[in-house]
Order: sequence, then C-alpha cells, then structure tokens
Amino acid sequence: MGGRLKVCCWHAAIIILLASSAAALAFSSSSALNTNNIIRATKSRLFADAPNANEEVGNIPTVTNDNIDSEVRRRLVFSLFATVSAAPFAAHASAATSSSSVVVETSPTTNAQIINVLKPPLDQRNYEAYELPNGLKVLLCSDPTSLSAAVGMNVHVGSCGNPVEIPGLAHFCEHMLFLGTAKYPVEDSFAKFLSANGGFNNAFTDSENTVYFFEMDGSADNRFAEALLRFGSFFSCPLFTESATGRELNAIESENAKNLQSDVFRLYELEKSRVNSDHPYSKFFTGNKKTLLEDTKRQGINLRNELVKFYETFYSSNQMALAVVAPQSLPQLRKFVSDAFGDIPNRQIDRPEDKWAFKIPPYVAGKSVIPAEKTILEIVPIQELRQVTITWPIVFSSKEERELFRLNKPDYFVAWLLGHEGAGSLLSYLKEKRWANALGASDNADLSDFVTFEVTVELTNKGLNNIDDVCEAIFSYVKMLSQNPIPNYVFDENLQLDELEWRYTTKGKPGNYVQSLVTAMDKFPSSLYIAGPRRLALLETSNTLISSNKPRTSFKSNEQRQILKEACTEFISKLTVDNSFLTAFSKTFEGKTTETEQWYGTAYTVKPIPSTTLSRWKNPGTFPLFYPRKNVFIPSESGLKVNKTPKTVGQAQSFEDKMKPIPPPTIIRDDGDEGRWTVYFKEDDRFGKPKAFLIFQLLTDELYSSPTKAVLGMLYQQCAGDKMNEDTYDARLAGLSYDCQVLPRGVRLTFGGYNDKLKAFASFVSSKLARNLNDVLPKDDEEFERYKDNLLRSIVAFKVKEPYGHAIYYSSLTQQPRNFVYPNDQLLSALQETTRSQLVDYVSTLWASGKGEALIQGNFNKKQALDVVSSIDKTLAFKTISSAQYPGRLKALPLPSIGSDRAVTKLLISEPNPNAVNAASQITLQCLNTSEKDHVLIELISAIIEEPFFDDLRTKQQLGYIVSSGVKGVDQSRTLSAIVQSNVAPSERLTSAMMTFLDGVRDKLLLPLNSADIELYVKGLIDRRLEPDKQLAVEVTRNWSEIASGRLQFDRLQAEVAALLDINKQDILDYWDELYNSDSSRILVTEIVPRTGQASSKEPSVSGDGVKHILGINDIEQLRASGEMRLSTS
Repeated sequence: MGGRLKVCCWHAAIIILLASSAAALAFSSSSALNTNNIIRATKSRLFADAPNANEEVGNIPTVTNDNIDSEVRRRLVFSLFATVSAAPFAAHASAATSSSSVVVETSPTTNAQIINVLKPPLDQRNYEAYELPNGLKVLLCSDPTSLSAAVGMNVHVGSCGNPVEIPGLAHFCEHMLFLGTAKYPVEDSFAKFLSANGGFNNAFTDSENTVYFFEMDGSADNRFAEALLRFGSFFSCPLFTESATGRELNAIESENAKNLQSDVFRLYELEKSRVNSDHPYSKFFTGNKKTLLEDTKRQGINLRNELVKFYETFYSSNQMALAVVAPQSLPQLRKFVSDAFGDIPNRQIDRPEDKWAFKIPPYVAGKSVIPAEKTILEIVPIQELRQVTITWPIVFSSKEERELFRLNKPDYFVAWLLGHEGAGSLLSYLKEKRWANALGASDNADLSDFVTFEVTVELTNKGLNNIDDVCEAIFSYVKMLSQNPIPNYVFDENLQLDELEWRYTTKGKPGNYVQSLVTAMDKFPSSLYIAGPRRLALLETSNTLISSNKPRTSFKSNEQRQILKEACTEFISKLTVDNSFLTAFSKTFEGKTTETEQWYGTAYTVKPIPSTTLSRWKNPGTFPLFYPRKNVFIPSESGLKVNKTPKTVGQAQSFEDKMKPIPPPTIIRDDGDEGRWTVYFKEDDRFGKPKAFLIFQLLTDELYSSPTKAVLGMLYQQCAGDKMNEDTYDARLAGLSYDCQVLPRGVRLTFGGYNDKLKAFASFVSSKLARNLNDVLPKDDEEFERYKDNLLRSIVAFKVKEPYGHAIYYSSLTQQPRNFVYPNDQLLSALQETTRSQLVDYVSTLWASGKGEALIQGNFNKKQALDVVSSIDKTLAFKTISSAQYPGRLKALPLPSIGSDRAVTKLLISEPNPNAVNAASQITLQCLNTSEKDHVLIELISAIIEEPFFDDLRTKQQLGYIVSSGVKGVDQSRTLSAIVQSNVAPSERLTSAMMTFLDGVRDKLLLPLNSADIELYVKGLIDRRLEPDKQLAVEVTRNWSEIASGRLQFDRLQAEVAALLDINKQDILDYWDELYNSDSSRILVTEIVPRTGQASSKEPSVSGDGVKHILGINDIEQLRASGEMRLSTS
C-alpha cells in the first residue's frame, strides 16, 4: 500500500512479542501472491525479523477494518505502513464547517469553543477538540476503561523545511529535541521516567510534519501529569546542548548507514530526484554526517546555531496539534494540558509551505536530476525484485483544490478499481497472460501542492520481457474509466463497505491512535479529526460537511454521489500517457546501467520512452477488462444482528473485577483421543460485534517432516492462495478473511469476519482447498515455475535483510527443534529440486488423515458452532489417527550452560550480504523454568535494564542506531536478549560492550532498587496484563495459543499478575544470579561480521574448527542436535 517515506527514530528498535500476552497479529489473506516483493517508496515500521517462535500459535486473521488506528483502507495488495503529509485546511473548510450542524460548547478552562467531533458509533470514549490561548490545537480523549495513556504532538514542519545548505536538519532536530530541556536537563530522564512507568516514546520526521509521541501506564494521575509536563517542555525549552549535538550526529550517521542497503530508501531517493530541483521535495531528507557536520564546517556554518534557529523559526504553537488519550476525565485532562503546553511560544508564523506551494512547480522538464515525464527509470535493486510502476503526478493549482481532493478522495475510488483482483480486472488479465504475480494502485507522494498516483505490477520473468504490453493494458483500463462512466453501484458499494468499517470500528493501541489523530488534525476540520481518514463522502453538498456519526447505508442524495463522480472524472482525466513516467526494478539491469545515485549509490539508467510506444499507449488495443461485478458478500442488515450485548461497555473496572479470569472457551464436542474432533467454543458477550473466528487444525506429523515437505507446503500455500484469489476477493472486500497454513504439526484453516456469510464462505474455501485440488494446483510446468520462482526469491531475500535480523534469526534457530524450523539453505536446496509432480502427490495427502482441533468464537451460538464444524468435517473427510500418531509439541532447545569457567558459546557468522557495512551482535540469556513467577521476573528485569542499556550503548557510547533489549518466548521458555547493530564498531566490540553492561546490572541497577522502584515496575507489568482486550481477535489469539500449545491455562494473565504481586527485591537478585551469574546460566552470543566498511573484521570460519565454545554457521545443526539430546534427557 502506498504512502510516503518517514524518517523514523524508533528508539525501541526491535519489538519482541511476549508469549504470555499473545497480541492479535495482523493478517493478510493468503490470496495476495508474494506481495512482499512489491517495493513502494514507503518506509514501514521496524519489526524483528525473527520467525514466529511460538509457531504452534500461528497468525489469527483479523479483519483489518476493525482497527480504528488505521488510516489505510481496503487495499489488499500492499502491507507497508502509510502516513499522510499535512496540508492546510483553510477557506473552504472553514466555510464548510460553519455551514454544517456541528454542536459547539464553551470550555470552562480555556474559554474556547469545543467542537463535537464525529466518532464511530461503538466508541464509548469522550472527546473534546479546542485550541489553547497560544493557538495549540488540542484533541482530548477520555477512556476510563483503559489503564494506558498516550500523547502525540504534530509539529507542522518536516524535511521540506530543511535549509538548502543543511540537508537533514529537520530530522536532526527531531533527534535532538528529546535530549534534555531547561526544566528537565538530564538527557535520558524522560525515557527513564517512561520506562519505569511501563512506557516508551518515539518520533518520526515526514515531508511536512514531525510527529512526537509516547505511551505509558496512565492510571496514576500524578505520574501522567508529570509525563505531560516533561513532554511539553520539549516544545517550550529544549536545550540542544553542544555535547549532545556532537554525539547525536553519530546516531544520524548510523541510521543513514542502516538504510543504504534498503530498496525502499533507494527508490524513494530516486523518485525525489525526478522532482524539480528547486522544489523542497527533491532534496535529501535523512541527512548524514557529511551533510550535517563536514559540509557545514566547510561552509563556515555553526550547526548548533542553525539547529536553534530552525527550532525558533518553525516550532510555534500555532503550527502544532496535540492529541491525548488517557483514562482521566476531560476536566482533568484539560487542566493537565493547560499546565504542560500552555507556555509553548506562539511565534505567529505562517505555514512553511506557503513559501513554495503553488509557486514552485514540482515537475518541470529539464529542471530535475533525473527526467520524469515520458521516461523509464531502470534500477538495479538489492533484493531479487521485478516490478514496473506507472506514476502520474497530480498537481494542484490552489489550496482549495487540494482540500477538495482530500474530502472527495477520488484517488481512493480509482485505486479501488485499478487494483481490483476479481474477474475482469486488470490483474486477472495480466495473470492470464502470465505477466504478473500481483498488482497494487494507490497514492504515494502526498504534499501540499501535489500527490503522485501509482500502479505497480510485480512481474514474472515473462512480464519483465513484456513491460510495454503490461503498460498498454494499464492504459487500456484507464481508457475504459474515461470513456465509460463508473457505475453508480461502485460508489454505493464502497460507501456501504466503508460505513461497515465505521460502524464496527473498535479501539486500537493508544500510541498508534494518537499518531493517527495528530496527523489528521493537520489535514481535516476539527469535526472530522476522527472521521476524516476513516470515511468516504465527507461532503453532503458542495459546501456542507457531513455532521452525523450514524453509519450510512446509502448516499444522502444523488447530489452527494454526483460530487464524487465528478471528482473521479476530473482525476481520471489527469491519468494520461503524456503525464506519466515509469520505474522498473530488476537484477537483469545489473552491468547495463549508466548512472549512480548520489546518496545511496543506486545503479540506474534513465531512458526516453520511444514515441511509437507512447502512441501505442495513447491508443491501446481492446482487452477483456470490465468493471467489477456487484458484490454479493456484503452482509445484509438482518445478518448484522448481535446475539449478546456486552455487559460492561464503556465502564471502568475495579482491580478485583480485572483479576477475575475471562470465561474460557468450553469443549462442545469431544470425540476422544482416538476420535475425529475436539471442539472449543465461546459465544462472544464482550465486544458486541456481528463477527466470529473459526479455526480448524488437522494434526499430523507427515506434512513438515523434511525440508522438501516444508517447501512443498509453502508452494501449496502460494499457489492455492493465488488460484483462489479471484473467487474470494469480493468476500475479503466485504470483511471476510481466510488463511491456510501448513505447519510443523499439521495444516490449519482459519476464517474470520462478519458471521452473516462466514459459514458459507468457510464451506466454499475448504471445499476448494480439500476437494477440488485441480482448481488450486498449477495447471502446467510453466505456472509451477512461476510459483517456484516467487518462493525462491522470497527465501533468497533473507540474504539482504539487516544484519541485526540475521543475528535474531540464527539465535532463534538454535533454540528450535530441527523438525520445526529448517534453515534457509536447506529450504533453498530442497526447493531447487522440487517438481510439479511432487507437489501434486504432496497435496493429495494433505487432508488425508489426522486429528481435528477447532475453536469457534464470536457471534455464533452453540448449535451454529456445531453445525459449522459438521460442515467442515464432511468437506475434509479425513481418516482419524491414533493418539500415538499425534505430532510432538514445540519444546525449546536448551542452550549450552557456561560452566564454572564462564565460557560463553559464541556463534560467528559472516554477513550474507557482501555490500552490507553494519555489524551486529545479540546476546541471549535463556531461562527454561516454566512457572509464572519465572516468566514475570525475566520481564521485570527486562523493564529495569531496557532504558539504561539504550542510554549506555546508543546515547553515550554511540555504538549504533539499532540498540534494543527485550523478552521472547519459545514454548514455556523465555529469553532475555540484547542486540546492537553498528556501522562504526566491529561485532566483537559490540559484544564486549554488551557484556560489560550486563556484568554491571546486579550492582548498578538491581542492588540500588528500593521498594518504591520495584512497585513502579511491577505496576507497569500488571497494567499491561490487565488492560482490557480491545478486539475480539486478541482474545481469540490468546485462547488459541493455549489450545494449540496444549497448556490450556486460560487464566494465564491473572496468574502472572498474582506472581508479580508476590515479588520482592531478593527474588529479583536471585533470578538474575541464576540467569546470568550462575555456572548453569545459558548464554549465547551471535555475531554477524560484515565484509566491508568500518565495522568489518576478519571473516569468520564456517566452522569453529574445534575451538572450544566458538561456532560457525556450519555448526548450528550440530548445536541443535545437542540441544535435542539435552532436551530428551532433561
């Protein structure tokens, strides 16, 4: 999914999921084939690249339109995060607001008008939107049911505000702002304060905005009030000290080095190079040591003075927006906000873009580094990518035109049509020609004066050789859009689907939510702060905004629909051949390019598109392309009935209430150990939505017993998903989802969505997968090779992941049995030898035999649940197996203990990417104890060391940009890991620095703890566990985790809270001694050694060659075998 790149400073760089608090995982239906191979100029957030350690759980499909935090609508191809660049909402919006029937009142604290903000019908929280006397826009959200609080601040200046002579200054200001203020001068005091209160903070710099945010335990009024005071001081009195300025330059340089091998950043920089060089968007945004230090010195510029000048020029309260989501009441929050943010200076500045928007054209022939219109840019990627993108710049002539575009969203409707995947679609045709694997359409660059609209096709080898034909088909579809008006039902159905999302929107994580809110506050009028990014048809008439939060089933009038139709017609008229340019990615361009990009060293060639080709595209041939058929899967109003109304909606719960375990699923069918099914069921009475999840797993040990079978399972998932894509696309648009996974313990089918047509959808999909095998298998060798090529490129892509990701992967591999996870080299070798006949034989046995386990949870009653299980059972028709044939469960492999000589096992691996300049090291401390007390103690220690570890190795020692620590679970084991990635220090130095830190943990961090300190950390962990579930999928995921693992401890969270309440200081010291200081401590160091750059060192041997406790990559399988032996004798 498209969007612009954000320059991010993710302090908690690696997010490690805790097995004890199984969060709902985002689900992308298996229908979209290999879409990870599609690269957009959008940076996604940084997640750990480690495989899912608790593999028995798997991913629970969530209907993505549940998430109130998402600004991304139903585009099923891309999964990259998008943000929206800010733009003014001036004259037209003001007129529209005054014409609408929005309720206003007067705030007793601020004397300002408070706007009635439209919110989703199920959102029971209270909101207020107003301005402080200093002009700061504020949106408050009071949520008494939550224990968490989050705050976001959007400063309306981004990288487009950089001085020409100092690229990266806005990003550098974002880094520096957090490092001490006049009121709180200690650099890391805010981060330490948040860490002690179960929180975190972060920021990102966008093109025209810089967003700062934090999240923490918000249940204590005084602590949250203090957090706001600390946060507010960043914007009123930052210090920008000389010492911090010098040090933080190293962090900027490390961040830039991290991005050098990223295709996303490389593409982004090249795209900006096609913009008019006089336009601020064309410049280098991230910055590095050269632009910020060396070049400024050469020009005689004092960097700190320029930093202060930038802050004093742009950081003005009248160009800021603040969002607060917290448990406190609105009067309390108003007081807290006034105290914390009322003294931010109002410099009465105009919006920064007023100096260039609508004055400097973004695209001018002959005025860019790389030509744009009527050219194709051929790029050599880092990954094995093949894709082509057609880009159309949509340039606005005025603020009013830009604002109407945002309200009408014509790009959404056109992207929906071009990116459709059903019968008669562009993708359907391209797949039939065997030119494409996937396709997506969306906006990309999004600025005050222009956006870019793109169609990207992930190509097959055959498609790469027929790019002109692929583009002709795209222009043919555009021609159809321009010559044949979009049918009314397309607008009607999109409104229905969009309003279904709005109707059943539920709460998400507050940290994500405040980011979404402050971004919207800079784009939409105050009544639409929430609804603006989440609803269509925001105008009721040409000059009146919508004013009701009630979900709509149709347009209010023909005029309202006509407004959108006219906006789409105008938008489509700009999608011409002459107004377009192309970008192509392929390794086949290697050795044939003529240019090298300045900042990332990307090899490329730009070529004019021949006039004959342009003429052909302007008059494309006739293709079998049609508008989508009407969607029969949209749920009926009668099908949206909720069986049970939630009992405690919007009500705060006492601690005693929260300690009462949520009623678990019950067994409603038990055929015995030798029988067919064990079925768990729970009828929802907590969320009040007409949705459900159906999970069916067929247990067998035959499907994953070798690398060959593992890759055959992966191939089956790919080809089945691709083959069924067209048939299931409408259902997925209508909020239904499915997933088919081949796992070490069998095969799993998961369905989710509106229960109205869920049973029929599940029956259809399962029948296709289990009975109509020819419908889901490659029909010939050519098609098989296409799927094989996609899987091969996905596996090979591992080599160019970040070094820290490699460290996490190899460390994780050592802790998992060999028949649960196969190394990439084994999978690659097996895949290369795989044939279509092997796949056919494999799939014929896939559903043949096993033991069935199921969980039915949601808006179903017991009879309906039993009926759907019976239906699926008849479809699968498998033979039962005996209990002796059940597959074994995942058990963590014990790492070697260090012994009396404290000899730590060290795994040294050469970085797979020869061009990577970063080293990485991870230290893993393993605990095999299984009690709740052991599980919470390791989390408690992780919370205590997290911020000091970051502050020491990142802020003080400046060893690297990626510095993180956290806890991870493999079955009942827990590991505490610390990781650093660096472009300036070799891996052995990183290991030494981390070991030195860990050596001092007991004396420096644990012994000084007093009872108040411990209570604070304990409270943060308790609140995290007792935070009410926000979505049904979260509870379903947790329940399935207990069922699939065989633990069946449905009250795990409450049991862990009880353990936390019983912890004292001696428990912490004893646990740390056992984890780190004992002869039996299990510690593994994994170092990734680059072959080039400042952080490189001697290339390690592939084997330890007999050196005690030193292992190479070829020793991993023996280490795992030894672990299995230790496990069998324990």
